[in-house]
Amino acid sequence: MYRITLECHDVPAAAGEEAARDITEAFRLHYPHEHNVSCTFVDGKLRLVAENDYDPEGLNLMDEFSDNICAYVEPFDGDLKLVSVETLR
Repeated sequence: MYRITLECHDVPAAAGEEAARDITEAFRLHYPHEHNVSCTFVDGKLRLVAENDYDPEGLNLMDEFSDNICAYVEPFDGDLKLVSVETLR
């Protein structure tokens, strides 16, 4: 199992709080392969933390997060980066 942390920088303050709630809910409803998902907005950054058992490099989660950012933050021209991938036992 992997715990993956991603951050998206330069999110407009007016969109951040609502986007974090919407993204957390979207993952809960539409991504059953992702577990313990939490998206928060702090200091202009959306931070997504999720667990799964198939994505050791975090690339699939990054793609899913990017899709959701595009859906819930408009307009958007920020930067998405992988913060960490932890192996859970």
